[in-house]
Amino acid sequence: MTPTTATETISANDDTSMTRLRLSSGNGPVYRAVSKAPLREAYPSEIPIIDVSGIFSGPESDRMSVASQIRDAATNNGFFYIKNHGIPTEVTDWAYETLLEFFRQSAKIKERANVSQSRYYNGYKPPKSQRINPFESVDVRETFSWTYDPRYDPSVPDPAAIPPHIAKYLRCEDFQWEATANLPHLKEAIVAYWRACLSLARALVRAFALSLDLPEDSFLEKFTHPDAALALNYYPPIPVPETTSSSENGETQVSIGSHTDFQLFTILWQDDNGGLQVLNRQGQWINAKPIPGTFVVNIADYMARITNDRYVSTVHRAQNWSGRERISMPFFFGFNLNESCGVLDSCLAEGEERKYEEISCEDWVQRRAKAMHTTEDAK
Repeated sequence: MTPTTATETISANDDTSMTRLRLSSGNGPVYRAVSKAPLREAYPSEIPIIDVSGIFSGPESDRMSVASQIRDAATNNGFFYIKNHGIPTEVTDWAYETLLEFFRQSAKIKERANVSQSRYYNGYKPPKSQRINPFESVDVRETFSWTYDPRYDPSVPDPAAIPPHIAKYLRCEDFQWEATANLPHLKEAIVAYWRACLSLARALVRAFALSLDLPEDSFLEKFTHPDAALALNYYPPIPVPETTSSSENGETQVSIGSHTDFQLFTILWQDDNGGLQVLNRQGQWINAKPIPGTFVVNIADYMARITNDRYVSTVHRAQNWSGRERISMPFFFGFNLNESCGVLDSCLAEGEERKYEEISCEDWVQRRAKAMHTTEDAK
């Protein structure tokens, strides 16, 4: 049965001011209690701004200071802003302007890059082709996606020398660039943005290790050829509903549906139109408004697993009520797909049991992708 609503009323014995949001996950259907209170702006304590300049610094004390702030945010709502991240505005502006140019083209031209022609889901996804949460509306967005390609990774001196046990998981192709050759600067802009995010992500992984009471190079061998992908989103405006409170009545229209991310963490650049919403620990939707000069970082599912849920992979969605077209540029980062990791010893209290078995990143990503694209009712 195809669902028509994202939420259902909690039983009479529960709090009637809450509804229940159904989500797909790698562990089967999961539910989140959602307040019927209206959407509101996030408090600084809920989504803090972290100055990460210290992760590029020599003194260990500077790096530890950033790591401590990351730990606080990751164990709270799992979302935080970062500033002084080292990515020039020229890079983000170029990618933003080029993407607008791409998405404003005719459907016929964009269809040349349709993802259905790709071997690895690189390329263009047209309107009404995505439904990230099967219990909400079809996503009102278009997307241009690109997965990790070692040929563009400055840390890989010779892609031909990559060991076979790693290379078999890499998804390299030129289809998406050949199909967008009418805009040759599109490739240049996207690759420049991807490289900048990749460099930042590798620095952040070291900070995450410190935040977990591990040596900062603990994960070094696990992201030599990481699962580092882009999903560059174009959101046309959608109507503002009569009420922004959560309700069990009717289908929720979304720009992108309620979900959690797959791997370790996501780095997101968003334009100034807004629309990103985060489900906080109390079950209320809060706005993660755009803050100039910052990126949003959020914890993803694999990080939650290996920390035994110490770090929170938080539900989020987008609704573009700005009246204008919106661009968001999420960069998803995780270990090599050939790697695996179990619950970290540093995340276990004395006598505490591991909640999750060790699973390879490839198996986890496949499990999550399959669950996300299931459209049957998950009661």
